[in-house]
Amino acid sequence: MLVTIDHASPMGLAEQIAASVRRSMAEGKLRKGDRLPSARALARTLGINMHTVLRGYQILKEDRLIDLRPGRGAVVTAEAASHAMVIEACLHFLQTARRSGMSSQEILSLVADHVEPPPGAPHSPDDAM
Repeated sequence: MLVTIDHASPMGLAEQIAASVRRSMAEGKLRKGDRLPSARALARTLGINMHTVLRGYQILKEDRLIDLRPGRGAVVTAEAASHAMVIEACLHFLQTARRSGMSSQEILSLVADHVEPPPGAPHSPDDAM
């Protein structure tokens, strides 16, 4: 697994680590049961603080992509690949929406309109046929 960071990026280092791991999962380079490098080893490789790596791993844990266990390290969970693709798509959507000037409320409203269509509207593409 290759984790890359860009010190010039406006994205925080922990978020870059999480995004890099998500990408590896979405591309199938990481699978269920695979272990991530220890925070200490990855920090040494990247030349950053170990706690920054741990924050990145915590983001992945909150996304339910990895399991963190003291003394056992970080392990990819079962649903990681499909969840990673969805999370990456969501983050891209949010970035695009924010760049276009949408407020958080407008973004939430847009998503809600597509998750829960108005009464009488088809609920899925299959319903429309």
